[in-house]
Amino acid sequence: MVLHLMKLPHLSGIKQLANQTAWYGLSNIIGRFINYLLTPLLTSIYAPSAFGDISLLFAIAAFLNIIYTYGMETSYFRFNQIENESKVFNNAFSSLLLTTILFSVILIIPANTIADYLALNGHSEYILFVVGIVALDTLAVLPFSKLRHEGRPRKFALIKILNIVINVLLVIFFLQVCKPAFENGEENMFSRIYSPSIGIGYVFIAQFIASGITLLLLFNELRVYHFEIDTKLFKEIFIYSSPLIIVGFGGMINETIDRFMIIQRFDGTIEAAKTANGIYSANNKLAILIVIFIQTFRMGAEPFFFKTSAKDDAKNTYARVMNFFVIACCCCFLGVVLFLDVWKYFMGVHKNPSYAEGLFIVPILMMSKIFLGIYYNLSIWYKLTNKNMMGALITLIGALITIAVNYFFIPSLGYMACALANLACYGMMMLLSYWLGNKYYPIPYQWMKSFGYLIFVYLLYLIHNYFRLQMTGVLPLHIMGIAFMLIFIILVLLLEKEEMKKIPFVNKLYR
Repeated sequence: MVLHLMKLPHLSGIKQLANQTAWYGLSNIIGRFINYLLTPLLTSIYAPSAFGDISLLFAIAAFLNIIYTYGMETSYFRFNQIENESKVFNNAFSSLLLTTILFSVILIIPANTIADYLALNGHSEYILFVVGIVALDTLAVLPFSKLRHEGRPRKFALIKILNIVINVLLVIFFLQVCKPAFENGEENMFSRIYSPSIGIGYVFIAQFIASGITLLLLFNELRVYHFEIDTKLFKEIFIYSSPLIIVGFGGMINETIDRFMIIQRFDGTIEAAKTANGIYSANNKLAILIVIFIQTFRMGAEPFFFKTSAKDDAKNTYARVMNFFVIACCCCFLGVVLFLDVWKYFMGVHKNPSYAEGLFIVPILMMSKIFLGIYYNLSIWYKLTNKNMMGALITLIGALITIAVNYFFIPSLGYMACALANLACYGMMMLLSYWLGNKYYPIPYQWMKSFGYLIFVYLLYLIHNYFRLQMTGVLPLHIMGIAFMLIFIILVLLLEKEEMKKIPFVNKLYR
């Protein structure tokens, strides 16, 4: 709804962002939803311990993506404002190509040692799959950025969706066609493809193939590339992007370190730790709506913020975007936490009821993601003022909070400590960024209203959860959930009356 409101000419300050974001949102929402369908499939096939290994390895992949790309995407958008786009693209891609080869070799050589440290039962090939996926995805980063810079979100969306569709179809093929054929003793090509010794490796093989096909689909963006290293330009890019490496590095610590620390700090056997990791990871996925919206927003917002910065009303535009962003996040929050008894089935609880044990952490995780999204909005101040090192410092403080909370409290609180670490980390990063932003690049955000919305929706959740624990039937709970959603929407229509009156189809509600 918010994206549609943004597209109207009466809201011209954010119309461009909305038009771009709508397409990025389409690819993200459809793609992530299709990919999310894998969760009940994987949790129905694999026990929590095995699912924990899958989550751990993909967390490693996300962590490596930051190291492999080292802020080059943001640097590409920034330097396109002051240098020839072709020159920036050639230099940036040449740098990524060389470092991708270097990083991959460094990781492949000790693959056996890494597999032993992660307790993967000797499956060093899993490490090779992960490195291959990260390498291919890294080489696709700048071609995708080129599409965003040139305002071609349709092709961007199509390729992103195809990537996920191919991945999902291959996982289904390996695990729902080939695996049963092997287990039933059939003698055909499908049974010969499957080998039980590969285990969860088929999940990574599917992603590797999908990433390879994605790179091929970006051929037109890559064919204009030629190897080029301009020492002066590269030095400027590196000076700008190097703090972003720390930002990304710290961000991945905040997002992924809990998976590692559960294994190391959980009070119990390694199998119990893997089970806890699987339950935590599965419930973490229920924050999907918030994550989708935040990622969608970032796709359109980063190039938009840079292009808007030269306009006289830029700061007012940023403030209005933040207001709509918080409202949309609140709607996503209520859409999940008020209907947890429905969303839990996406974790495969009908076959593995133990996954439902972690539902109580979902509201905490979702609120932490909202704080993270607000921080992403706020971070524009240090990117525009070339104070990226400040952003790095904020992220490192967040990372220290994450590590400390997990280290000290996982032994006593289990995966609940991971959820609380997320909340404390992103809450502190949000507050620090706001404080520093006010000093170096003040923006007139409507903070009282935004935090009022957040407090209100959390109170609605607490009231609903109280009745959820008292009632036995789900129908009254769902009716109450719908009523609470309507209450929030009515509140927004009342408090945002002046903005809403500018929108033709909403304006009728005020007559």
